[in-house]
Amino acid sequence: MRSLKGSWTRGRKRKRKGEDVGDESPEILPIKKPVTTDDDDPMDDSGTYCNQLDSPDEVQEVEVEALDKVKVTRPVIPSKENPPPQMDAWLHIFMGWTHAERLMAINELIASCEPTQVRHMMQVIEPQFQRDFISLLPKELALYVLSFLDPKDLLKAAQTCKYWRILADDNLLWREKCREAGVGYFSAMSQRIHRSRHRQGLPVPQEVQTSPLRWKAIYMRQHNVEMNWRFRDLRPSKVLKGHDDHVITCLQFSNNRIVSGSDDNTLKVWSATTGKCLRTLLGHTGGVWSSQMSGATIVSGSTDRTLRVWDAETGNCLHTLYGHTSTVRCMHLCDRKVVSGSRDATLRMWDVDTGDCLHVLVGHMAAVRCVQYNGHLVVSGAYDYMVRIWDPEREECLHQLSGHTNRVYSLQFDGIHVVSGSLDTSIRVWDVETGSCKHTLMGHQSLTSGMELRDNLLVSGNADSTVKIWDVQTGQCLLTLSGANKHLSAVTCLQLINKFVITSSDDGTVKLWDIKTGEFVRNLVALSSGGSGGVVWRIRASETKLVCAVGSRNGTEETKLLVLDFDADTPK
Repeated sequence: MRSLKGSWTRGRKRKRKGEDVGDESPEILPIKKPVTTDDDDPMDDSGTYCNQLDSPDEVQEVEVEALDKVKVTRPVIPSKENPPPQMDAWLHIFMGWTHAERLMAINELIASCEPTQVRHMMQVIEPQFQRDFISLLPKELALYVLSFLDPKDLLKAAQTCKYWRILADDNLLWREKCREAGVGYFSAMSQRIHRSRHRQGLPVPQEVQTSPLRWKAIYMRQHNVEMNWRFRDLRPSKVLKGHDDHVITCLQFSNNRIVSGSDDNTLKVWSATTGKCLRTLLGHTGGVWSSQMSGATIVSGSTDRTLRVWDAETGNCLHTLYGHTSTVRCMHLCDRKVVSGSRDATLRMWDVDTGDCLHVLVGHMAAVRCVQYNGHLVVSGAYDYMVRIWDPEREECLHQLSGHTNRVYSLQFDGIHVVSGSLDTSIRVWDVETGSCKHTLMGHQSLTSGMELRDNLLVSGNADSTVKIWDVQTGQCLLTLSGANKHLSAVTCLQLINKFVITSSDDGTVKLWDIKTGEFVRNLVALSSGGSGGVVWRIRASETKLVCAVGSRNGTEETKLLVLDFDADTPK
């Protein structure tokens, strides 16, 4: 009886513990077989059935049957107010287990669930791990986290919710993205323009002073322009005719103003927007072979041995600069001073405002073919195989750079490096301070006709029909722009625009290349007369427009300028 009483007492305790479940929830106790007596009466004196414990397996089997019976017959839908029977006891047991025991129990529970029940678990569990940490952070920290995203990911983040959009559209955040990508004010071209204006004491453009700039709009516009260069169907180009069948020898393009010089002794000023010839500059008595432009000031050099300074707005010749005794073959304009190189083997520095000759640099033994001037130093290359670095104020040659074994045709100068290209097929990188040759870049097979230096990246075009990209710090050739789509004849001109290299050739084509990968993007111009005499002599580009001077020497292509527009605002 002691064991039976204990069993009855335990049942009573379970009942009290589960009273908060509700009166309609039946208490489930282990059901035992009745104790049989001689008179076969299963009741004790109090009228209560007395149970005898059987084996654990039998007890468990009976419990399961009882639970199943309850599950089937339970009329009320379970809820927090009306949980299933023994829920609290089950949870109490679970909480009493160790971590490992809980994991095992969860695994067993999941294994015994139906797919719909597993899906329900996922719907309940997943939100527990989804925290909007961006919204929980202080704004400064949230912006710092977002600053690590690429622009395309920022645009996706802006679609998450209203607060994320506010953060992802932050103006300073997009300013940093513009700086990283070299977009707008931070582009290489804009930086060169602003540095030039600063040296000349000119005011910062109004759009830069305006605060705040809409940096996201600037970035998106630049992105659209880039996509236009890469993919947009080429619209019919504007065709500018005016030099008859003469050769266009020099080309300048700035602020939607185009200036072309020709061996017909004239220069013409064009509108890149309308394609109209605004004025013709008359005065030279020989072919024009060099020119420079800054703002509304144009300087030209001719076979008549003079330079002329023009006002692009009125077409008036402001000054005629006399002094050279042979063709003025090259020049460089900087800070209202222009340095000219001539076939008389001298260089002269002029004041474009007064027309005065300020300095004469003597030292070369043959025609000066190329010159660079940064406002402080002058660098010149000549047919005497020499490159010279000058202090123009003292009219002193600081360094004579010897090493080339043939004529020097091209130069680049960034204030730190001098880069010279020669008919001896080599390119040499020199140190400005010491005059020593840092690297000799070998790889081209002919004359290097054109180069452009940006930061430490040098792009060279050669008569061997290839274009190479070099690191001037290491002297390593990074890329060769060749392959199945390479030029079929000499490269005549090249220019760097943001992420692209644009090249022109005697084969009558203008090609677009990716400067980072060296991959060919597409042909921008392909003359029908290419290969039979049609030539692209010169190219000049802005961030949204490309100007090409084309023609031929055998009459197969008429002389003209082609203007292609890639502006994002231009309708397709």
